[in-house]
Amino acid sequence: MASFTVSRALQRVLFGLQRVSFKSRCHVNTTVSQYSTVYDSSEKTFDKILIANRGEIACRVMKTCKKMGIKTVAVHSDVDSSAVHVKMADEAICVGPAPSNKSYLNMDAIMKAIRQTRAQAVHPGYGFLSENKEFARRLAAEGVTFIGPDTHAIQAMGDKIESKLIAKKAKVNTIPGFDGVVKDAEEAVRIAGEIGYPVMIKASAGGGGKGMRIAWNDEETREGFRFSSQEAASSFGDDRLLIEKFIDNPRHIEIQVLADKHGNALWLNERECSIQRRNQKVVEEAPSTFLDPETRRAMGEQAVSLAKAVQYSSAGTVEFLVDSRKNFYFLEMNTRLQVEHPITECITGLDLVQEMIRVASGYTLRHKQADIPINGWAVESRVYAEDPYKSFGLPSIGRLSQYQEPVNLPQVRVDSGIQEGSDISIYYDPMISKLVTFGSTRAEALQRMVEALDSYVIRGVTHNIPLLREVITHPRFISGDISTKFLQEVYPEGFKGHQLSDSERRELLATAASVFVAAQIRSQRFLGNLRVSGSQQERRRWELSVELEKGVHAVTVSHSGSTYTVDLDGMRVDVSSEWNLASALLPVTINGTQRTVQCLSRNAAGEIELQYFGTSYKVRVLSKLAAVLSKHMPEKVPEDTSSILRSPMPGSVVAVSVRPGDTVAEGQEICVIEAMKMQNSMTASKTGKVKSVHCKSGDTVGEGDLLVELE
Repeated sequence: MASFTVSRALQRVLFGLQRVSFKSRCHVNTTVSQYSTVYDSSEKTFDKILIANRGEIACRVMKTCKKMGIKTVAVHSDVDSSAVHVKMADEAICVGPAPSNKSYLNMDAIMKAIRQTRAQAVHPGYGFLSENKEFARRLAAEGVTFIGPDTHAIQAMGDKIESKLIAKKAKVNTIPGFDGVVKDAEEAVRIAGEIGYPVMIKASAGGGGKGMRIAWNDEETREGFRFSSQEAASSFGDDRLLIEKFIDNPRHIEIQVLADKHGNALWLNERECSIQRRNQKVVEEAPSTFLDPETRRAMGEQAVSLAKAVQYSSAGTVEFLVDSRKNFYFLEMNTRLQVEHPITECITGLDLVQEMIRVASGYTLRHKQADIPINGWAVESRVYAEDPYKSFGLPSIGRLSQYQEPVNLPQVRVDSGIQEGSDISIYYDPMISKLVTFGSTRAEALQRMVEALDSYVIRGVTHNIPLLREVITHPRFISGDISTKFLQEVYPEGFKGHQLSDSERRELLATAASVFVAAQIRSQRFLGNLRVSGSQQERRRWELSVELEKGVHAVTVSHSGSTYTVDLDGMRVDVSSEWNLASALLPVTINGTQRTVQCLSRNAAGEIELQYFGTSYKVRVLSKLAAVLSKHMPEKVPEDTSSILRSPMPGSVVAVSVRPGDTVAEGQEICVIEAMKMQNSMTASKTGKVKSVHCKSGDTVGEGDLLVELE
């Protein structure tokens, strides 16, 4: 045991040296505190808390614990042994191998860790065991405090069928639907017909967008029942489903509640969560642009009424669907700390983790409803390791070869649990961080978000920053004209990245040409002197060919000091910068306008990849002579993909529906891939005969792996 203690201490020292301080990564970097942990030393809470979670939420809980003087215990799988939350904790215990059902969902191993470390309380974070009534019951039996509501509230609100009945009784507005458990696919079709299409099929014990399908006809109901029940069983160990009327084109707005064990309950205003893909939130903000004070109060009072109906005690969230006429309907209650809780902390000044710990210790709430403010505006972008060009975000895996959070900017908060060198694996949620910006107005918060996204350096994995930036700057979003269908309506053909205007295209071409010339000039110098002593002076003018998206432009570049003058298409563009090409960020001034560009890669062949307006663009810059000679180079013939099916993401094969020799129709399901607990149906792109099958159920596949070939 002594050797373990020494190694843990050494690991924390090395972690501190590597990162300078964890605070530089996770603290709220602002002159005005966006939330505060005011620790009263006379309030006795806990000496040691075990965090039964991983990643950013484990780090978030530890941060408050440290401010309160509470020691922390991390649990981890074997692949997470060097994770940030492990290094940040005072103690760490391995609870099993990588799969979450053998580690973070392994109650026996976690209970053993609690006994071994003598932790007095457990904070479950979100996901995993956070809403598991059996886990809360076992903790109570051991005399360990569960930092969350009691088992009755977890059971009542965790079951969507029971929660809807309780909500009705508490006079909370509910969505019309079937209040029982759906037995099979045919019963689902019958019920859907009675309710009227469209309907929402969802897991009774579900959450986080898993186990949910929208059906517009009988066939989609049958398919939705199959996928939803499989996802529900995989994610929650409970395949029960319910069906209710799907409210078309609604907003998703939720109310944060906080209650103690003495009958006191507050609503801490709302969060707008309508920007979603596959029923999972992408961008959130607080407050909502849509609610007026009367609707806000009505929703808050109904949320508190529901919390009191189940004797709720802790932080929780009541989710509503809101239609265009501001009618609102109860969706579900999450009996845990919500992913997007930081934006509520920003506008109220409360530390929700601290409040949860205080309530679990038996203290009364320190605030009254009249004390809860709305100070300013906060926006949260969920930064994922996902490819936004595939269904608005299919998971990406890999190692973060370079990682730099924009915490140097004012009013920016980054909640993360990773660092440079961390791995994003297929076993867990692909979230990289929660990027939060705060301002006195919504416009100010959004502008800071744009700056933060442009300054966020992520290398080694595909990420969704291009999509986040486009959403934040879209005129519909800026005007507040949003719904849960925003992404499908704005990008009906799928997300294609930022679409350049003529002036933006010129800016990009000029920047690429300037980067090319700056690199050429740098290569001619060593320690400030020209490498070839015989040269009397530096070259001042370059004639180049710049290619972008198969458009070729003749460009002339001249420079004076750090400013490059670029002539292209009969127009002049001035580009100025310090031209530190070794830096991940490249701040430039283009015709007097400041931009933050990232040079993702460049090589000797003149290929330069720039991140500009959040989107990655591949530009080819050649000298005039090299451009002439390149025309004689043979072009690579692209692969014919019409007869093959490749996996669009890393994951595991759940089912294979075809065999060699089978005839398949266009759109027919060939196999099902599960990635991050979400099941995805892979279909045939054309009618044909199956030539060969290269996967089987249970296989792990990577992005681009061959699954099936057609003749």
